Amino acid sequence: MQKFLFVLLSLVLLGPLGIDLYLPAIPAIALGLNSTEAIIQSSISLFILVMGLGQLVAGPLVDKFGRRPIAIIGVVIYLAGAIVAATAVAPWMFLLSRVIQGLAVCCTSVVIFSGVRDRMSGNDAARAYGFLNGTLNIIPALAPLIGGLIAQYYGWRAPFWALAGYTLAVLLLVIFKLPETRPAGTQTNTGLPFRQYARILFNARFITFALVNAGAMGMALTYVSLAPTVLMNIAGLTPLEFSLVFGANGFWIMGMSFIANRIIRKVGRPVCLKTGGLLMFIGCLGLIAGITLVPPAEQTATWLYMLPVASACAGLAFLMGPATSYALEPFSAEAGVASALVGSVQMAGGALLGFIAMALPLQPKLSLALVMLAGGCLAMLARRASKKSTGRLTRLEQ
Repeated sequence: MQKFLFVLLSLVLLGPLGIDLYLPAIPAIALGLNSTEAIIQSSISLFILVMGLGQLVAGPLVDKFGRRPIAIIGVVIYLAGAIVAATAVAPWMFLLSRVIQGLAVCCTSVVIFSGVRDRMSGNDAARAYGFLNGTLNIIPALAPLIGGLIAQYYGWRAPFWALAGYTLAVLLLVIFKLPETRPAGTQTNTGLPFRQYARILFNARFITFALVNAGAMGMALTYVSLAPTVLMNIAGLTPLEFSLVFGANGFWIMGMSFIANRIIRKVGRPVCLKTGGLLMFIGCLGLIAGITLVPPAEQTATWLYMLPVASACAGLAFLMGPATSYALEPFSAEAGVASALVGSVQMAGGALLGFIAMALPLQPKLSLALVMLAGGCLAMLARRASKKSTGRLTRLEQ
């Protein structure tokens, strides 16, 4: 099982690498392509949007053709996108590369979630999802620094060639080591299963737990979007100091995810949901206290921002594994479609929540506090739903 999770881990890293590796090189990319930084920055939102919506198409394909073939196709498409980015000579080519890689990650993401659902259930599935989500945070911690160093010495195209090299290694790993896990009784569709999507989406249990992931993702996206403004423009950190602080928080999330992963079996998923919600609330209160109780001259201190963020990010680590496993648990015969919906709700819902918070006429810290509050409330609603869940396994967990 560890070898299986290692292969899935190599796939799951494709998503954040497609975003974080080139962040420090955005000014150089804009200059090299005779474009603006705003256009190049928009490629991040484009990548996330395609990645979220495209899973609705990838889900049925994974159920119809199997996990392994779609994983191979996704990795090949991702490799093509990296090469297009590395050889781009115009802004539209670079944006096209983001669309290509976003489509590829749709395939690999659904394979990952459905593969775990095929092989595991209950606390074991929650631990696997928690491990994969937690390990993801090493990429935001290291990728910007690595990508920046590569771009500094070899130019802005070099990070994409490095990404192409990693993708080629993943392709070989998938071809030779990824087993087919699709159950024999998996339901298949000839087209987009709109009725199936609607039935799952309007399942009260599914949407309750899927929205927990949306709240957690909304907090993470809002933090990532606002952190440069708060830490560099307001707190006055240099880019290097920002990278160190940003990276330290990534390692913190990863460590908390491993802790949550180890204790799920001991305390159960409902307790983890409650813990995650409380940590979100603590982060929200910490940001508000820093604004209302601390003198204005001292509000720029980095720790006033990062300590509440660390609390909320720890909450994220406790939430995403249990919420994902609860959401997918009733859909073993249609895991691909259900996994696609979980990913779409998580990405699209999180992006929408973050966009609303950042669009409000609030200072950045209050915008983030608002998203933390929403994430905590969603977690507590899910905790209540988990207590009411029927079935012997849920009763035993509590």
